[in-house]
Amino acid sequence: MVERWLRFHHADTIGFGTLEGQKIRVYSGDMFDKPEPTHFTVMLNEVKLLMPAVPGKVLALWNNFRSLGQSLGMAAPAKPHYLLKMPQSYLNPNETIRKPSCGSPVVFDGELGVVIGRVCKDVSESEALDYVFGYTCVNDITLLGDTAEETSFAQWARIKESSTFFPLGPVIATGLDPAMLVVRSMLNGQSRQDYPVNDMIFSVGQLVSLLSRDVALNPGDIILCGTAAGAGAMPPNSLIEIEIDGIGKLSNRFN
Repeated sequence: MVERWLRFHHADTIGFGTLEGQKIRVYSGDMFDKPEPTHFTVMLNEVKLLMPAVPGKVLALWNNFRSLGQSLGMAAPAKPHYLLKMPQSYLNPNETIRKPSCGSPVVFDGELGVVIGRVCKDVSESEALDYVFGYTCVNDITLLGDTAEETSFAQWARIKESSTFFPLGPVIATGLDPAMLVVRSMLNGQSRQDYPVNDMIFSVGQLVSLLSRDVALNPGDIILCGTAAGAGAMPPNSLIEIEIDGIGKLSNRFN
């Protein structure tokens, strides 16, 4: 059964629950550890949506889609290539993406986010999906620049870690088959990305297994699956929306 979990701010309180139409069923305890339903509900239009998880770490894949790698003339990697995103970049749904003071263009990048549900270390591919809580929409924003401007050290952190550069949400959906999902990105209502998740070089199960060999993954941690072609610059005052059927639509303004 598909459930859509979210976090919200209401009446000076931060809570979480499941979305049932336009109503939120409020839960108590820990979203990732046997949460208990309460008798309380609140209407969706009465709350401020928060990012559905606050990850301790985010692992973002590079060159994990065949179509993008082929368009850029890159060979498929033998193992996942990834970077880490820092908490300063996290952003709630419907909040504003802020342009850094430098003049470089800012690029949107719609992706599927895999949310870990329990401690995961050195797991096999066959059991990896048992450690996944669910899936969310993410916008892995990038400051357009040259990562190789210094030959001794690629500058990924400089172009990825600005404040507000990682919107996520609006919910975490459980019970989905990630191989059946399609990611769509819309800039001011115009479609810019529309690609199937099953074009990934490393599947969700493979990613969870392989990355868990490098680092212990904890509840709430997120793996970004990478992106396909179509990401592009956002003009000022634009609206960027990342949509995945079964999860919902992540909307943010850029200014």
